[in-house]
Amino acid sequence: MRLASWLLLLVLSPAWCQVAREANRDYQTPEGRAKVVGILESPSRLANLRPAELVSRLEVRRSSTVVDLGTGTGNLLEDLSAAVGPDGRVVAEDIQQDFLDRARNRMRKSGLKNVTFVLGTEPDPKLPAGAADLVIVLDAYHHFNYPERMLAAIRRSLHPGGRLAIVEYHKKRGAMEISPDFALTHIRAGAAQVVEEVKAAGYDLLWQREHAPGRQYIAMFRVH
Repeated sequence: MRLASWLLLLVLSPAWCQVAREANRDYQTPEGRAKVVGILESPSRLANLRPAELVSRLEVRRSSTVVDLGTGTGNLLEDLSAAVGPDGRVVAEDIQQDFLDRARNRMRKSGLKNVTFVLGTEPDPKLPAGAADLVIVLDAYHHFNYPERMLAAIRRSLHPGGRLAIVEYHKKRGAMEISPDFALTHIRAGAAQVVEEVKAAGYDLLWQREHAPGRQYIAMFRVH
């Protein structure tokens, strides 16, 4: 790792412990998570997310292994399953068993056979080493309580040259559908800071662009 990256990690690391307490407040109880389900599957969020378009923009390859890290209730899984094809594999990871159960039921009803489920923890997604071609973190980076440890674990899970896609809300007024000012306190870091944190963890930025203009961006990285 470059000296500048090490220095950045030394500066950031003390602040990277339990950094997402506010964002994770509603995830601590079954009642809170039930409320989150309504938000994740709300028509307004899905209209902004446009799952099929997002999967296309991420250039998911046939027969590849793709991880949907922090899958929630699985909004991307059907489109990812179709994109990798019958010879590919989709891994749906989350740290909440009730979210995984809901996502698994959705896939069972859809009859999809190439999606598997992994229960991770806050500092470790529990992914097999060197198995993934692409890891997608959709609207979940701001929920990482331990970003440095998670980014290291994701890096171990990727093939050499594998990619990491961060899809995240902007930290600005009006970015999130819940209320005009919600993103100002819910989102920990703006896009520039997120990019620097990921680069410092051993990734190269390939490109960055808007997905939902003014609301949500994509930053695509590759391990080096």
